[in-house]
Amino acid sequence: MYQEIKKADWFTIAGGSYGRIGVGWTPSISSVSGRRLNLNRMGSIGGRMEEQDYLEIGLAFKVRPAKLTRDSTEINIQFRAAVYTRGAAYFGNSSTSSVDGLTFVLPELYVEGKNVLTKGLNIWVGNRLYRGNDVHIADYFYFNDHSGQGFGIEYKNNRASVNFVSSTDTTATVPPYFYLNYLSGTPSLEIRNRIVYSYEHDLHFGKYSLVTFLGEFHRIGDPSDNPGTANDLFSFPGDYGWVVGAKYQHENLTYGILKPGSFNQLAVRYGSGIANGGDGGSSRTWETFGAVDTVDFKFRDAYSWHIVNHFLLNFSTKFSLNGYVVYNYSRGAAESSGEATTYLGRTVYNQKKDFTFGLQGLNYITDVFHWRTELHYSQRRQGLDPWYRVFKLSFVPTLALRGERSVWSRPHIRFVYSIARFNDAAQNDQFSPYLQLTGPKEWGHYFGIRAEWWTW
Repeated sequence: MYQEIKKADWFTIAGGSYGRIGVGWTPSISSVSGRRLNLNRMGSIGGRMEEQDYLEIGLAFKVRPAKLTRDSTEINIQFRAAVYTRGAAYFGNSSTSSVDGLTFVLPELYVEGKNVLTKGLNIWVGNRLYRGNDVHIADYFYFNDHSGQGFGIEYKNNRASVNFVSSTDTTATVPPYFYLNYLSGTPSLEIRNRIVYSYEHDLHFGKYSLVTFLGEFHRIGDPSDNPGTANDLFSFPGDYGWVVGAKYQHENLTYGILKPGSFNQLAVRYGSGIANGGDGGSSRTWETFGAVDTVDFKFRDAYSWHIVNHFLLNFSTKFSLNGYVVYNYSRGAAESSGEATTYLGRTVYNQKKDFTFGLQGLNYITDVFHWRTELHYSQRRQGLDPWYRVFKLSFVPTLALRGERSVWSRPHIRFVYSIARFNDAAQNDQFSPYLQLTGPKEWGHYFGIRAEWWTW
């Protein structure tokens, strides 16, 4: 029979959303939308006030088990869709058929059971935004972003997950996820997976202090084990990598002068082999960086370091200070410290360093009117190229519509003016989305009126 959607008494529906929308412009070029003032390949590290429109909408079906007990299983079916534009166009002027227009993705679609079989045992399967804390003023999930499709188990202070990563992009310079399959009798390109095994353990020190230990193992299978593919151009050997890390967080700093909600988070992570990833504003370790060793096509000598400190200090009901420091170093498997040849004869940078710090001071003038001032400094070096540097200052009068004296108060409407100074190297190579639009300039400017909200 045909299936119909009917009301049932054994589940409820919850919804939520995150988004930002508004307008911005570049004062140096008439009638042109504003561009990000950050350095290239840094994402929002260096400040997010110039980010483009973005929307997430989520639904969760809360399913009740057939028999309710004291420790009954909690069942959650969660769906999240996201929309953004690939270019600088606004949502209101874009469609899916526009050039660089609207793009729809499904970052979450999973089923989770909590208290399955025994209290505290959680099991999930599907596609999930599976990640911890972020530096919100830089939109950077910095330590344990295991987002992707797979499955996981949680029990008390332990979390384990398996993530299946693959891509049909045959132009990528990371270990290719494709190979030529001869087993069918007719050679054809097929997809192989990178499998990422992750484990985390939380160790509590008192009520407010926590250390999280992280371990990962990455493995790409070897299609050359299949007959007939060993010497083929499109069949590369398998490889592996691993990650270790630790994060300390204190969620109730006081020192006798700070108010509730103050915290500090410090994370250190080391990645080896094909797990040396994390660039472009992302910290995902499976986004392998650098060139392969073209002798054996392995990333055996590749590695990376990621260090982040993030803090929030609530001094009073009149002022809060939010800040962060990010240091990233990544190196590929080639011998060169500059550019090197990798898969399919392509040339990539084999080494990069970047360092950023940022501060946001938030003055609560009234319950509704807040004044944000942000200061960011970023520097980045790719290979043996010169250091690219930018210093950015943002003045952001904000209307906190719910009338909360909190850095997290949403929704809010913000009026943004950002000014940035680029060094000579960044100017000459136009190493910023802003400079790619305006050409070499020492100073960059952005004006905008934007809104941001979340309901989860």
